[in-house]
Amino acid sequence: MQAKDIKKELVSLTILFVALVIIGKIVFYQEAIFVIARFIAAFYWLLILPGFFLMYYWKERLGFLERLLLGVALGASILGISSYYLGLLGLHIKYHYMVIPSVMLIIGLAIVLRGGSKEK
Repeated sequence: MQAKDIKKELVSLTILFVALVIIGKIVFYQEAIFVIARFIAAFYWLLILPGFFLMYYWKERLGFLERLLLGVALGASILGISSYYLGLLGLHIKYHYMVIPSVMLIIGLAIVLRGGSKEK
């Protein structure tokens, strides 16, 4: 059952990505579609996916849209705070966009896998 839920949510996230690219193309009609898709993909990588997977812990209490919106806020706040402290620790800013979302996605994946083993 959980694999179906995860697949359904990934399909919903993909549909949201396509919808955001279409909306971006309408708003920025003079830009190339690949520029808009790259911008939306960066937005997804930095804010939406890490925050959404971190909010997976509350899957039973919150719906998809609620977790998505709260996840974007959570992802943005964690990205900003951790980027500040990693900069203080000496990690160059050009690595922040790779390190921080990757760590947040790994933590989110652990939450998903732990939640799946808890239901069995």
